[in-house]
Amino acid sequence: MRERPIAYVPKFVVLLLTTGFILQIVWRLHQPAQPPRTENLTSPPSLTALKIASFGEPIALARFLMLDLQAFDHQTGTNMTFRKLDYLRLQTWLGRILDLDPQGQYPLTIASRVYAAYTDPLKQRQMLEFIYQRFLEDPNRRWPWLAQAALTAKHDLKDLPLAKKYAHAIRTQATGNTVPSWAKQMEIFLLEDMNELESAKFLLGGLLYSGKITDARELRFLQARLAEMERKMQHAK
Repeated sequence: MRERPIAYVPKFVVLLLTTGFILQIVWRLHQPAQPPRTENLTSPPSLTALKIASFGEPIALARFLMLDLQAFDHQTGTNMTFRKLDYLRLQTWLGRILDLDPQGQYPLTIASRVYAAYTDPLKQRQMLEFIYQRFLEDPNRRWPWLAQAALTAKHDLKDLPLAKKYAHAIRTQATGNTVPSWAKQMEIFLLEDMNELESAKFLLGGLLYSGKITDARELRFLQARLAEMERKMQHAK
């Protein structure tokens, strides 16, 4: 059906609609101001329900849900701090979004760089564990976020054993050719920081012996670190 130009609409109808619109604006302006309220994060629907609701477009729904989730700490007229967020529900939402779009990694980016950066040790550990568990599903693609988690554990939580756990997972699970050598070497230097020199020397020596390091500068750097470890071990005796 072809739409008719607005000139065909009777003038009294246009006047009526315009008057009603103006009255609505005036009414809203005279309403008493309502104090801003924050809404708590609810539990997400099941993955099955979300897939049905996506009407065959799970990636589009995942992106919409991610935007909606991020808006929770910036609700209109309020500032929903991370302290008030239920991190267990937050993890469930991030997991649902990741399940809708497994190739998209934005939930892990936000988890590692935003939610895990909040200075509450309990909430940080909850988010780091979420990243670790989801890393195990696709190590060769999700290693960057576990590497970030290892750095958070080391520098923010001062928890070297936890950082070593994540670095060990990267070394043993993320074995693809696209995973850079520095990521696979994180465990070695964390062991050195923990003064577990024998273990660090064993891993570094095995790496050098494997022949996988082909860059001359990197090879010299690692050889120098191995020599430094050996000196530390001699001084410790």
